[in-house]
Amino acid sequence: MRTALLATVAALVLPFTATAQSQDPGILTPERVYADPALNGPVARGVSLSPDGELVAFLRSREDDVDVLDLWAAPVSGGEPFKLIDARALVPDAGELSEAESARRERMRISQRGVVEYSWDEQGRYILAPLEGDIFLAARADGSVRRLTETEADEIDAKVSPEGNFVSYVRDQDLVVFDLAAGSESPITTDGEGLITWATAEFIAQEEMDRDTGYWWSPDERYIALQRTDESTVDVIPRLDITGGGATVIEQRYPRAGRPNAVVELYVHDRRTGRRIQVDLGDDRDIYLARVNWSADGRTLYVQRQSRDQKTLDLLAVDPATGQGRVLTTQRADAWVELTHDFHALEDGRFIWSSEDSGWRHLYLHAADGSVIRPITRGEYPVKSLDGVNEETGEVFFTASMRDGREHPIEQQLFRASLNETVTPVEVTPRGGWWSASVNGAGTAYVGNFSNLDTPPQSALYRADGTFVRWIEENALDADHPYAPYVARKQDPTFGTLQNGGETLVWQMTTPPGFDPSKTYPVVMQVYGGPSGGGVRNAWQPATTQLLTEAGYIVFRLDNRGEGDRSVAFKTALHERMGGPEVEDQVAAADYLRTLPYVDDERIAAMGWSYGGFMTLHMLTEPEMGLASAISGAPVTDWSLYDTHYTERYMSTPDANVEGYAASDILNRLDDMTGRLLLIHGMADDNVIFENTTRVLNALQEKSLPFETMLYPGQRHGIRGNERGLHLWRTYLDFLDRTIGSRAPD
Repeated sequence: MRTALLATVAALVLPFTATAQSQDPGILTPERVYADPALNGPVARGVSLSPDGELVAFLRSREDDVDVLDLWAAPVSGGEPFKLIDARALVPDAGELSEAESARRERMRISQRGVVEYSWDEQGRYILAPLEGDIFLAARADGSVRRLTETEADEIDAKVSPEGNFVSYVRDQDLVVFDLAAGSESPITTDGEGLITWATAEFIAQEEMDRDTGYWWSPDERYIALQRTDESTVDVIPRLDITGGGATVIEQRYPRAGRPNAVVELYVHDRRTGRRIQVDLGDDRDIYLARVNWSADGRTLYVQRQSRDQKTLDLLAVDPATGQGRVLTTQRADAWVELTHDFHALEDGRFIWSSEDSGWRHLYLHAADGSVIRPITRGEYPVKSLDGVNEETGEVFFTASMRDGREHPIEQQLFRASLNETVTPVEVTPRGGWWSASVNGAGTAYVGNFSNLDTPPQSALYRADGTFVRWIEENALDADHPYAPYVARKQDPTFGTLQNGGETLVWQMTTPPGFDPSKTYPVVMQVYGGPSGGGVRNAWQPATTQLLTEAGYIVFRLDNRGEGDRSVAFKTALHERMGGPEVEDQVAAADYLRTLPYVDDERIAAMGWSYGGFMTLHMLTEPEMGLASAISGAPVTDWSLYDTHYTERYMSTPDANVEGYAASDILNRLDDMTGRLLLIHGMADDNVIFENTTRVLNALQEKSLPFETMLYPGQRHGIRGNERGLHLWRTYLDFLDRTIGSRAPD
C-alpha cells in the first residue's frame, strides 16, 4: 500500500488512457462529459405556464456556455420558442456575486449564472427576472425588458406582487418595494444590519427546510408577512475559506446540533396604514417557522409551527390585523413530522394538507376549522407532492411512485384524484419512466417532464387529462443529438430487489459494454444512503455512469432503508442510529453481489458524496463489507458538527443520544478499514464544513494509516465547472484503476 500524490499520478497515466480511447470515437471520455454542449441535450429548466395558460416560459443554457442561462418563452397555441431575456446582452460582465447571494444559491443548489430564477405576476402581464444581482422586468405585451435596479448591492428574492402593481426584493438585509407605476422604491424595513435580517429565510430554513423565502404577499397586496431573524444566539464557527489565492477566515454563524438556533419572529406589515405587528407564535421561542401561506381571500394567514424536536407540527390560523392566532390542527410523530409543500387553501375556506398518520403520506381535505372531512388519497404508497387543484371540476393532482394502489419506487407518475369523494386515483401520465409535473393555478394544464432509460429529459405542455399540446424541449435522441455518438455503447441498468430488515430494497446494476457473464468484473457501488428521493429509478442515467462502465466496472446502486419517499417505517428505520440500518442494507447488497459468478469478490469499491461520503467511510470500515477501496466526498464524519434541523430530526441531540452519536463517529472505526481510501473535500464548504475531513486526516496520520486525499480550493459543497469536474472524474478513475481496476495489484 502506498500514499500517492494524485495530481502527479494522473499526469503520468492519463495521456496514455486518452490515446487508447481516442482510437474509438464512440467511447465516452471524461473530456467529452465535461465539455459543451451538454450531453443531455437541450434540457428546459424552471418551466412554468403564464397564469392565463397562453405562454410557457423556461430557462435554457446558452449554446456558447452551458453554465449561463437565458429566459425563453413559447406560445401555447404554436410557433417557435423565442428568447425573452438574453443574459449576456443585458449584463455582459457578470462580476462576482456577494457572499449572501453566493450562499443563497448554494442553498438552492444553483450553480449556473445568468437568469437562474424568474416569476410571473398573477395576471401574466410580467415576468420578473433577477440577473446577476439586479432586477429586470419583461413585459409580455411587447417583449420589452425594463431594468428596475442598478446598485452595488445585490437584490435577492425578488417577487412581483399578486396584482402586478409592485416588485419587492431584499437589499442589505431589508425589504424594499418598487412601485411600478411611480417608478420609485420605498423601504418596508430599515434596521436590517449586522445580525438582524428581514424577509430572508435563515440558514436552517434554506439548507434543511426547503424554504427559500422570508416574506409573503397577501392576495390583495394589502399585507406582507415577513420574518425577522436575529442570529446573535447562534455560535460563531470560524471557517477557513481557502482559495487558490489565499485563505480568509469566515466567522460563520452555524447552528450545530444541540446548540442554539437563530431567533425567528414573524410580522405582518399593513401597506395601507404602514403599521407592523408581530404574529404570536407562542411562548416557546425555540421553534421553527416552517411554512407560511395566505387564505384565498387574504383574511387569514396560515403558519406552520414546528417544535424544536420536530415531533410536533401545528397549523395556526392568524388574523393579519391583530397577529393573534389559534391552532387549527396538529400533527405528531414518534420520530419526526415531515415538512411538505402540500398545504393548499381553497376558495371556500377549506384546505388540503398531507399527513403520515396512516403510515404513508396521504392527502386529506380539511374543513375551515381544521377538522378532517375525508381522505383524498389512501393506500400502501406515499404521495410525493400535491401538484395542483382544479376547484371547478374538483380534481386534485399529485405525484406518486405507485402502480395499482401499491408503491412502485423505480417509476413516478402524475395522478388525478377528487375533492368530492375518496376514489381510486387515475393515471394522468403513462407508465414506463419518471415524470414530474408543474400544474397551472387553475388545474387545467401542466408542464410534464419525462425521461426513461432510453429517453433523455423532455418537456412538453399537456392538458389536464394528459392530452399532448406542444413540445417545450423535445430533446429527441436523433443523429444530431450531442449524445448520439455514444448511444451504441450505452448500457441500460437492470433492476431488482433484496429483502433486508423486514423491507424490500430496490437496486439497479449496469454492466460494461461487451459484458461477458463467463468473466469476472470489478464493481463500483454508488451510494447516497441518506434521506432523499432515492437514486434507483427508470430514468435517463448520468453520463458519469457510462464513464465507469467504459472503464470496465459494473456499477451498482441500492436504495437502503431511510432513502427514498416510501413508508414511514422505511424512512424512520435510521432514527437515532445513522450509519446503522443503512450500512446493514449495503452489506446485504455486497453479499448479493458476491453470489454472482461474474463479480470479482475481491474488487468491490464504493463511492459517494455528502451523506454518500459518510456512507462510504462506514462501508469501508465495516469488515462484513470487505471493500477493496472507497471514495468519500465531502463526508459528515461527526454528526455533532452538522446543523440542528437536519441532524436533530434523525439523531436527536448529542446530549440526548450519546450512544448514537458515538456509533456514527467515523473516528471510532478507522482501525477497521478494509481497503484504500480517497478522501475529497471543497476547501470553502459552508455546509459540511472542512473540519469534518481534517479530523479524519489527522486521525489517520496519527495512526500511520496510508490514505489519499484531494482538496479543492474555493469550492463549496459541490465541485463546480467543467474544468474541475473533469479533474474530479480523472481523479476518481485513476484511483479506481489503481485499487480495483486494470492497474490494481494482484
